[in-house]
Amino acid sequence: MGPGALSAVLGALRLSMSPNLLIGLDVSDDAAVYKIDESTAIVQTVDFFPPIVDDPYTFGAIAAANSLSDVYAMGGRPITALSVAAFPDDLDPAILVAILQGGSDKVAEAGAVLAGGHTVTDREPKFGLSVTGLVHPDRITTKGGARPGDRLLITKPIGVGLITTATKWDEGRPEDLVAAVTSMLALNRLAAELAAQVGVHAATDITGFGLLGHAAEVARASGAGMRIRAADLPLLQGALGYARAGIFPGGLDHNRTFLEAGSYLRYDDGVEEAYRLLLHDPQTSGGLLFALPPAAAEELMRRCEEVGQGCWEIGEVVAGEGIRVE
Repeated sequence: MGPGALSAVLGALRLSMSPNLLIGLDVSDDAAVYKIDESTAIVQTVDFFPPIVDDPYTFGAIAAANSLSDVYAMGGRPITALSVAAFPDDLDPAILVAILQGGSDKVAEAGAVLAGGHTVTDREPKFGLSVTGLVHPDRITTKGGARPGDRLLITKPIGVGLITTATKWDEGRPEDLVAAVTSMLALNRLAAELAAQVGVHAATDITGFGLLGHAAEVARASGAGMRIRAADLPLLQGALGYARAGIFPGGLDHNRTFLEAGSYLRYDDGVEEAYRLLLHDPQTSGGLLFALPPAAAEELMRRCEEVGQGCWEIGEVVAGEGIRVE
């Protein structure tokens, strides 16, 4: 569902509340957080989608990494997961076994356990996880803490949607898909752990709304604006070429239309159309976006470089509102 349609649905809900619900639908963050006691809160999230690659084991692992990412974005540590699966009656059950195994192995890599799940019959396979994690109530990283002067860092290159779409259209190169799959399979665990060591003001993960869509959520929640430098964006190999060829997923249009309505988003005249597409490209199992003070940003980039974790500075938080792409 696109950001505009989802916003309308959530705005029509009448929600029950609890003083222990620290983060719920009313603030639109990456996951719900419920306080158990003064030192423990649980983080809960759910995500699932149709296959993004042909290999069922790889699909299961990517879907799991994507679902786990919301817990990392909130500063949490995943402990359990439940599978959510839809599967056709006329497909070989061995395919579902491979999907579930891929998901289970990725959950184990995260240090958590796959404890159960639920399946339904559907014409199109779908898979994902409901994940529960733990976080100290004082160490939650939300979208709403960014401050003017903060630097913006991202921990994975973008372009997954364009590359997988090019593959579906038989226009993609196999080596580009391999690079995209490798990125999608990577957990955000290490990046989140390193960020916790230096302290961040705000965080989110980059998924279906694209980099600009999720950056806008941080900016609005923080009551601030942003400047993003298109030339500094880390890109997956091949992504820029596909954008220049006009190959992009349908969900990109929904993201772009929502943000470009009105004057909230502005591009400098020199920003190439291909980069505008990339900024709205829906990501699957994308990286984390952090807003943090300059000194902390330098320290995080240094620590990431030491251990081979990707980390790129792409802009800054500014006073006011709206996003400017330079």
